[in-house]
Amino acid sequence: MDIADLIRPAGRSRCPTLLAGLIVLFVLAWATVAAASPALPPVPTAQIGGVATELTAIDRALDTRVDDKDRQQLRARADAARATATAAATDLQAQFDLIAARIAQLGPVTPGSPETPEIVAERTDLSRQRAVLDSAIKRARLLAIEGQQLVEEIQQSQAKQFSARISSKVPSPVTPAFWTAVFHAFPRDARRAVNFVTTGVRQIEAGLRRDLPWQAILGLVGGYLVLMPGRQAARRLGRRLLIEEAPGQRIRRSANAIWRVLVGTLSPILAGVLVMQGLRWSELSPPGWADMLDVLVGAAGFTGFAISICGSVLMTSQPSWRIAPIADAAAIRLRPFPPLIGALCFVVMVVQGFNTAIGASDTAQTATAAFLTLLYLMLIGGALLTIGRLRAEQTTAMEAAAGDDAPAAAAPVRTGLGIVMLATWIALAAALLALLVGYVQFGLLVGQFIVWIVLLGSAVYLLMVAVDDIASTVFARDSGVGLALTHGFGLRGSTIDQFGVLLSGVLRILLAIVALGMLVSPFGAGDGVGTLFGRLGVLAQGVKVGGITISPGTILRGIIVLFVGLTLLRAFMGWLEHRYLPATDLDGNGRNSVSLIARYLGVALAVIWTLASLGIGVERIALLLSALSVGIGFGLQAITQNFVSGLILLAERPIKIGDLIRVGTDEGDVKRISVRSTEIELGDHSTLIVPNSELITKSVLNKTLGSPLGRIQILFSVPIGTDAPRVRRIVLDAFAAEEAVLADPAPNAFVDGIADGRIMFNCMAQVSSPRAAYGARSNVLLALLHALRQEGVEIGTVAQRLELISPPSAITPTGNNRDSGSQ
Repeated sequence: MDIADLIRPAGRSRCPTLLAGLIVLFVLAWATVAAASPALPPVPTAQIGGVATELTAIDRALDTRVDDKDRQQLRARADAARATATAAATDLQAQFDLIAARIAQLGPVTPGSPETPEIVAERTDLSRQRAVLDSAIKRARLLAIEGQQLVEEIQQSQAKQFSARISSKVPSPVTPAFWTAVFHAFPRDARRAVNFVTTGVRQIEAGLRRDLPWQAILGLVGGYLVLMPGRQAARRLGRRLLIEEAPGQRIRRSANAIWRVLVGTLSPILAGVLVMQGLRWSELSPPGWADMLDVLVGAAGFTGFAISICGSVLMTSQPSWRIAPIADAAAIRLRPFPPLIGALCFVVMVVQGFNTAIGASDTAQTATAAFLTLLYLMLIGGALLTIGRLRAEQTTAMEAAAGDDAPAAAAPVRTGLGIVMLATWIALAAALLALLVGYVQFGLLVGQFIVWIVLLGSAVYLLMVAVDDIASTVFARDSGVGLALTHGFGLRGSTIDQFGVLLSGVLRILLAIVALGMLVSPFGAGDGVGTLFGRLGVLAQGVKVGGITISPGTILRGIIVLFVGLTLLRAFMGWLEHRYLPATDLDGNGRNSVSLIARYLGVALAVIWTLASLGIGVERIALLLSALSVGIGFGLQAITQNFVSGLILLAERPIKIGDLIRVGTDEGDVKRISVRSTEIELGDHSTLIVPNSELITKSVLNKTLGSPLGRIQILFSVPIGTDAPRVRRIVLDAFAAEEAVLADPAPNAFVDGIADGRIMFNCMAQVSSPRAAYGARSNVLLALLHALRQEGVEIGTVAQRLELISPPSAITPTGNNRDSGSQ
């Protein structure tokens, strides 16, 4: 039975049954399609409305005077509202695209062709939803823009406040006016401090009279146990686990340093929290002291961080676990400074928190800032003097070890450390001068900034070393992970080593970026290094030339950007040459090519970055290059040709460093290949500098390109009556007696021919290098001459025949006379 039989009427009983079945199938299909169509979630109108209300509240709060803490909270709220609006717009856009796709499936309305009521209703409903979503998307995007504007406004206000704070001037601390103002404000500030302390003490005494404060006692005991024996036990436990479980020496050292920092930072925070919580549970914490107690806990944690981070770098008690390349004597001399830095940080945070808690006057805050600035300068100056003495002693010891006749043999002092010390001395002098002039806040900022750089730099150094140690150890060809990757995925050992080095480089770059962002964030100057560079442009208005503003701030910014770019390039090249390239399968010449190309590309990027910081965009650089193209075409053809030829040499490598080549009549070893020229060391130790275009466009003999071996060839002849096999044996013995001659390929001696009563020999042998062929050939000839002389064999070169031909005038008469005589 086919389909026609089902449709063909076969009686009255079959038609109603078939029609009912078709209707049921149609309804089921329509329900399936309707169920398959995804239901659209409701438009988050309430969420968008909440964002609008939040942004309005933030905007109104900014109209009033807010302090730093409130401003940070407002910025966080504005940032969260902006993120919420952006996420809502993204979600709504996905719904909008889905509805647009469903409308596109319905197709356009065909004029003159009526649609079913269901299709019309669906099209109307989809159009209404699309309009609602479009309106909501536009509103969410506008709210996101408004939130971003509020964030930027808060950042600008922070920057203005920061600039006003460091540029505020007061009477100099060495003048009577400064101390007169301090004496006038002292009674009121003293009353505020006494009231603050006495009020808290009374509340504590009242709490002690009510009941035994067992919660406070437990908090004190717990804080002591955590801070003293608990911290030491945690350090010993971590060291023991590292010794027993850590896979390598490098990971043990770096992990021990990180563990010391974590324990040293968390233990005072936990101890402070236990003590403060015990006081609160015992109701011995005065309400007015809440902020001050929080400051004490934070100061204890930061002090522990400062002491532990510097102590982990010096590691005076465990020199074998030290990561930094610091001598034992230097570490011992610098040991007092970590506790001093921690104590100073604690004093600064507590004093500033106390001034805020009691509402100290501006004069009192300025006086304490001047005192704290002096402490900072004394600490930094003492550290610089200690480091300077260590460098002087090290230089003196090296010169004494080298002797009076060779003072230059002493190792040079590191230039980078000298530059850093010089810059620190300059900053210290500037801070002292600012303090004496009256810019107290600026001097305090400089002191805090130097100490923060030391702490942040130490932390980043330890993290970078730890990241490099872990990545290089875990992803090594002979590690457990490396062997698993090799056996499981068939990866080569060099690929695993390269991945470990690349992972280490990427993670360290991320750490450097985070460190740059944290460099100025604790001082309220903005949100990172980009804000710092942006502030440099407002130092002066400058002069506009061709749409580019030239000012001292712009020039300084360009110099700083160029210095940072070249420093990053130097660090990258050090990592590339000493870490990544040795992990590859490239030979020395391939590494040199990659290194040179990377160096020139890095210099080009640093220059482009510097020009961009000066306001010279890529389009201006392109216009400049197009303008210079005419000059390049006429006056710089040779330089351009040599540059391109150098790139070809580095890419194709027909000539490599170490090759023995002959250019014209000159022969020597290739010592250096740059993008402009190639340096060849000749036999007399002079250097021949050949433009790269000469090596590309002209014939060059490379004796070591195909094979590094050299060949010795000796030609001689012996009389025809000489025993040829015996001569061949003597030659082979002479070759075998020479150490420079290789056994594989084996030397050989051939009879090249017989002519004019002599046997001609052609003898050849291989040596390890063409450079060794000349001396080895001389030694073989000397041995061969001695052996043939002892054997009585006469040798010589190819025989030559000399024929004397007389003139015809002399030959004819003689011949005629001879003929006539015979007749």
